[in-house]
Amino acid sequence: MRFLKLGLLLLAVLGASACSSKFYTYRGPEVTQVVVNKGERRLHLLHHDKVLKSYDVGLGFAPQGHKFIEGDGKTPEGNYFIDRRNPNSKFYLSIGISYPNPVDRMTAQELGKSPGGDIFIHGQGPSYRKGSPRDWTAGCIAVTDKQMRDIYAMVQDGTPIQINP
Repeated sequence: MRFLKLGLLLLAVLGASACSSKFYTYRGPEVTQVVVNKGERRLHLLHHDKVLKSYDVGLGFAPQGHKFIEGDGKTPEGNYFIDRRNPNSKFYLSIGISYPNPVDRMTAQELGKSPGGDIFIHGQGPSYRKGSPRDWTAGCIAVTDKQMRDIYAMVQDGTPIQINP
């Protein structure tokens, strides 16, 4: 009886720690595309033409229009892909977007500027404060930390992302 109680206690502790982890395994349909509609401030995870999940998002601090140069506060528009992940992001978790592409680099070069980079979908992280502006990033796409846990588990590197105006 004593071992049974100890075993149940151990299972409860392990179960509680698993629930508090920021990582989990997704076992549903494959996310084949991410679509962001900037005007609607919505991100959709799709399996072919079926929406699996949708989330409200925050964007760059100057969200209208395509990102051309570093520091403009815009979130890029166009077709990219998820190219990396950061489990130690200062914004909880993050997955990288392949901005800038060759056209983005060429456009910035013609302007004599840097296109910037390090564009991610990320959580809010510990420095985010309630009441902050909706569009607060330097050009990234922000969701809540809980939503980012889902996205991080569901979206794999190489997944296409379409960012619409």
